[in-house]
Amino acid sequence: MKRFGILLCLVLMVAAFPVFSEESVLIDFAQLTADRDDGENEATYIDFSDKAGAGFTDEEKEHMKTSLSVANWEVKLASSARTVTNKRYSYVLPAPVSDGATKYAGETVLGARIHFPEESYNSWAIVQPPFDIPAYERIDEQDLQGTKFNGYGVVKNVGVVKSVTINVLGKNFPNGFGIILEDENRKQRNIFMDYLDFDGWKTITWNNPNYISDVRDRDLKKNPLYPKSSPFVKLAGFIFYKDAAQDGGDFITYIKDVTVTYDKAVLELQTDIDDEALWGILGDREEARRNAEYTKLGNKQVLRYIETQLMHAEEEGADAGASDATAE
Repeated sequence: MKRFGILLCLVLMVAAFPVFSEESVLIDFAQLTADRDDGENEATYIDFSDKAGAGFTDEEKEHMKTSLSVANWEVKLASSARTVTNKRYSYVLPAPVSDGATKYAGETVLGARIHFPEESYNSWAIVQPPFDIPAYERIDEQDLQGTKFNGYGVVKNVGVVKSVTINVLGKNFPNGFGIILEDENRKQRNIFMDYLDFDGWKTITWNNPNYISDVRDRDLKKNPLYPKSSPFVKLAGFIFYKDAAQDGGDFITYIKDVTVTYDKAVLELQTDIDDEALWGILGDREEARRNAEYTKLGNKQVLRYIETQLMHAEEEGADAGASDATAE
């Protein structure tokens, strides 16, 4: 009887203080391989050509499509490090893991090469996606919540982040690294993870020092439910640091995936009335955000395409001029 009473107390305590922490994959680069004939990734493929206007041909619009395929990711250097040499030797490649590897055998991960300044001053570099990952992009017309990038750089319904875990391969470089997360208010958070002075794969976890695990110590309050929109976090990039005392030049590392553990922002409870079906407030709100994201990304992609065409024109003109000079 005494044992039953203890068990009953434990059950009541768990019921009184439930744990709602969730664990979700923010991004897995093994899922971002080039699986289309054009070298893009099907799951994250976006067509921006309808933002180009009528002045472009159908052939030109074919180049205004992109995805989160690993080969499309970019390296952004600190302003003091953006020399021609450093930019030329700082880039991202899809890195296949050998079939005989002890971890992630046969999978593809993100490989980053960064050429830091060799001078004695602090510097940084950000490995970032080819475009600002849209949080509300739809898979199709039936996807009313816009879930296309869920698990591809976006996690929805995030309250307090409890921890962030990254699987990274080090090469004994002393450089530090972190992750940049962005929320629904476009506020970015730079989280320092660890130093990369180890060899091989390592699972590195950042635990939020401000996370309160005991619900009795939290400030309890009631939040309005509908039409409260669901908060989210999305990946803005990975940041790598070079200290002034460290050697510059080439730095290499590899990243497999990122996992986020968090408290739910809103409990998904059943209600007597389908609020969204009746009012449609969240749908209208997310549609406006989705259109804003889409327009911004489309304009950026079009500008990149135009700049590419200008670069090609310059190269062709330079080659023609050199040929004429030789002929003379």
